[in-house]
Amino acid sequence: MTARSEPDLAVGQRVRYARERAGMSRPVLGGLVGRSADWVKAVETGRLRTPKLAMLLKIAWALGISDLSQLTGNGHGVSVDMFAGASHPALPDVQTALTEYPLGPTEQPQSLDHLEVRLAQAWQVRHSSPDHRTRLGQLLPALIRDARNTARAASDDRRRRARRLLSGVYQLADFYVAHLPAPELVWLVADRAVTEGQEADDPYVTAGGIWTMVQVLRETGRWDEALHLAHGAIALLAPHLDTAPPDWHGITGALEAESAYLHARRGRHGEAWAHWERAEHIVHTLEPGYRHRQSSFSRAVLGAHAVTLHVELGRPGEALRAADRVNAQDIPSLPRRSRHLIEVARAHRQRNERHAAWALLHRSERTAPETIRYNGFARDMLLDLNRRPPTGLADDVRDLSHRVGVAGGAN
Repeated sequence: MTARSEPDLAVGQRVRYARERAGMSRPVLGGLVGRSADWVKAVETGRLRTPKLAMLLKIAWALGISDLSQLTGNGHGVSVDMFAGASHPALPDVQTALTEYPLGPTEQPQSLDHLEVRLAQAWQVRHSSPDHRTRLGQLLPALIRDARNTARAASDDRRRRARRLLSGVYQLADFYVAHLPAPELVWLVADRAVTEGQEADDPYVTAGGIWTMVQVLRETGRWDEALHLAHGAIALLAPHLDTAPPDWHGITGALEAESAYLHARRGRHGEAWAHWERAEHIVHTLEPGYRHRQSSFSRAVLGAHAVTLHVELGRPGEALRAADRVNAQDIPSLPRRSRHLIEVARAHRQRNERHAAWALLHRSERTAPETIRYNGFARDMLLDLNRRPPTGLADDVRDLSHRVGVAGGAN
């Protein structure tokens, strides 16, 4: 007897059945989806209402379920991949590199100078390639192994530098694993990025790791923890800023922008714009063409952040006015530019301007296909556009959905 063959089972009962069949405890499942064991119990026993689609997808990923109807019980096959984005072909190789635990150095340690060049080149690939996820998937396994092996074998006088570099590799890896059906890896790389920065006793590298962790906490709804961590990182950097290089100011501004986003997610208008204004003050102390490598913090990207804040606060008109002040071509990172176009599309969707939303999604896909393919907001908009296509664009919506891999696209 399976949960799927019992039509009267509630969603929570189906979650419990699937969890027990997978041999997974409530604390483990809760950790994988960013919730507590008590939350899982409340869902399973019906004390909490049925989770929304986004959370059901996370639960399905964590339990290895490919057909969402195993949890919903509606009797119709519903591919998790079609709603949430398929896994990436390189994920098994990246996952193996991240989760293997050799007990000692396995290869000859690499030159730190050479590793730093490889890491810089990988960051360039991340920002300049439309297929950035595929390109990173090719580079990361060897880079992770070489950086980890070199840090482990480094002598005392080289260990801090090696750990700083390894933290940077994990910060880069976060951009690969984010939004893939492997939430445990997102937590793993964020934690390691912070830990390696702390082991190097380097406030700047630690803050970069924290910037990564703040986003993980944000996406799992742990907003208070994310804000506390961001504020702690800003305080860690503050004593050094009078004489610090530009990147120290850049990561501080990026943390202020993240804090603004967190408050906007909670509908806190005043706090959101207070942090954004702090970030704006910082960006205007830097050279006009400055861009922080990890976070893309820059004048253009801060303008893009303003669009997102207005969208999160439910002010689409203000979002579109802010968008008019941003030239997307001034955002050199193709993935970040593509994400900005998705945010502008969200503003049009809030105003029910369906033709404009489709046009922005189309432009986003042309800019960086591997951004829109794994962006939950974009996929949700495309699902909605498939249900109610803009006049004259039904075939275009289906074609775009097919390229992105969204349910309803043409076969």
